[in-house]
Amino acid sequence: MKDEIKQRLQKTETWVRGLYMLLFILVYGFMEFLIILVMIFQFFSIVLSGNTNVQLLKFGQNLATYVYQIITFLTFNSEQLPFPFSAWPSEKSEHTENNQ
Repeated sequence: MKDEIKQRLQKTETWVRGLYMLLFILVYGFMEFLIILVMIFQFFSIVLSGNTNVQLLKFGQNLATYVYQIITFLTFNSEQLPFPFSAWPSEKSEHTENNQ
């Protein structure tokens, strides 16, 4: 039993994943701030022009998909590292296609 635990503690890939998780926890916090900024800018776009900003809509959707990718990695539902270790999410990502 103790040997099994010792072997698991010595697995490099577990500790590397832990470091990636710490990195993406920080990125997630920044993304929350960025999403709030997008919401504020979109609100003022509607107030001032009466229309939503299409580019901001696309960027907001990509941010939401990116946050989804981060959360799935952090909760061990995915082994794929999010951006910048993979491509930036586009409008036609797996998450958005599944929710439509």
